Amino acid sequence: MAAWVEATSSRARRTPRARCRTTATATTCCNEPDRDCARCPRLAAFRAQNRVAFPDFHNAPVPSEGGVCARILVVGLAPALKGGNRSGLPFRGDASGRWLRAALDRHGLGEDMVRITNAVRCVPPANRPTAAEVAACRPFLVGELSGPELRVALALGRVAHDAVFGALGLRGAAFGHGAVHALGRLTLVDSYHPSPQNTNTGRLTPAMFDAVFKTLKDLL
Repeated sequence: MAAWVEATSSRARRTPRARCRTTATATTCCNEPDRDCARCPRLAAFRAQNRVAFPDFHNAPVPSEGGVCARILVVGLAPALKGGNRSGLPFRGDASGRWLRAALDRHGLGEDMVRITNAVRCVPPANRPTAAEVAACRPFLVGELSGPELRVALALGRVAHDAVFGALGLRGAAFGHGAVHALGRLTLVDSYHPSPQNTNTGRLTPAMFDAVFKTLKDLL
């Protein structure tokens, strides 16, 4: 968390702060999964294997990061084995996280304005959660989407896009990079996931990602 704060602090001060007031202990807007959550047997089994193979990793459901009064919620797919699953923070410790956090820095969006989470909280084999696993984690995403000051959600990839619609109990719409969906008090913006598969092939470029973040800020 410190790197994001240090990298964004000078710019984040120029961004209007969320109006919400919370106590010092109010770090989440919903319950987090237990460390030994057993909602998804396949993910629990994979977690047990990783605790043996990588005993120094977090190897547990990865909690959300950012202010409870954030106005932007970034929703990813699931923690990467050697990213969030290792660090214990979403989008920290791997190439996707560096892309996301660099964009937050460029646009002056600090932890008071942005919260980061995943549709699925545990690392899945081959980075591919099943539909049942997304559904099992849905109550936690429902809680995140109830943030008191939340105005915009950013879905990184189609699975995150579908998860947001499901958490809101809405019929889905087509995913498309840069697409904007008005969902009542909340607006959903789509982006390709900043995975190496997308960024190394040019499917997602810095300019394309910056355009999405400009849209997010325009919607606040």
